[in-house]
Amino acid sequence: MTSIFGSPATYVQGINAFKDSYQYIERLGHKAILLADTVVLKIVGNDYLDYLQKNGLDVKKVQFHGEASDSEIKRVAEIGKDFGADLIIALGGGKTLDSAKAIADDLKINVAILPTLASTDAPCSRLSVIYTDDGAFEKYRFYDKNPDLVLIDTAVVAGAPSRLLASGIADALATNVEAQAVAQGHNQTMLGAQQTLVGNAIATKCEETLFKYGQEAYASVKAHAVTKALDKVVEANTLMSGLGFESGGLAAAHAIHDGLTALHGPVHDMTHGEKVAFGTLTQLYLEGADQERFEKYLSFDLKLGLPTTFKDLHLEGVSDEDLLKVGEQATSPEDTMKQMPFDVTAYDVAQAMKGVDAYSRAYQGLD
Repeated sequence: MTSIFGSPATYVQGINAFKDSYQYIERLGHKAILLADTVVLKIVGNDYLDYLQKNGLDVKKVQFHGEASDSEIKRVAEIGKDFGADLIIALGGGKTLDSAKAIADDLKINVAILPTLASTDAPCSRLSVIYTDDGAFEKYRFYDKNPDLVLIDTAVVAGAPSRLLASGIADALATNVEAQAVAQGHNQTMLGAQQTLVGNAIATKCEETLFKYGQEAYASVKAHAVTKALDKVVEANTLMSGLGFESGGLAAAHAIHDGLTALHGPVHDMTHGEKVAFGTLTQLYLEGADQERFEKYLSFDLKLGLPTTFKDLHLEGVSDEDLLKVGEQATSPEDTMKQMPFDVTAYDVAQAMKGVDAYSRAYQGLD
């Protein structure tokens, strides 16, 4: 079978990179939609709009309404069409970025991805996670190419809450766990092909970087300090994880995240990466990881304040019926559980989640 490796055309990372970005933006278009939510507009978006306009770019600011849904994508695409946009610039977090990729695909225009957080591995990929208007996972949407530009400002990332960096580390930590499961089963990546050696190597390097520098980077963001450790982890969260998950493949960890969207209530207050953290631990349980291997991930998660119990996920007292709902969603044909090297049932998922919760509580002395 064919092997494929995907990557953005250009990746730029550095301190104050937004303030020196026009040289990259001007190559992509002359009439741009700037898509950002209200929080991002207030923090950095309005200043960035002024910067682009002072450099001569014709820009229309559009407020993102918060959900990467088909209806939101269609709404913004209509605005872009009426404006005659030849470029969309996405400024913000994962759902803003995923929506912009879909809008660019619909309008057949270029897309520049400018993350304001290192909280997910969405920026570099040629896919979007599409949700319903209510926030439930609906589908993956795939494109013919990766973004034309991904540009991340480490000073902006350092100013964000430390919880969001930890969330990105958790998302990235799933990369190698899932890639090795896909490799073991000789299964397909998110590009619908076999892994390249490069894709697998990046996933491995991503995990190595996170374990080496993750805690230092987390401490740096707590102090809003731009350090070398943070720089390495931003690259791991954004570039390495983005290339690693796409060209390495997804398996159980992200499928379990998607399964959690089947539930209602305060679990939805958790970030994408926080739910993936629990999904990664559950995948390790599904695989029958030995104690030493499991505790390596568990102890790391605990040091970053990531959820490792049902209580942490706001699911204390969750019923077996609800856990089966998670399992049923996670094992649906549209999701990535099928890339595991063995068959996984909804019952298996529910039982593994219970095992993770019990082990973490015992490990922490909470029983």
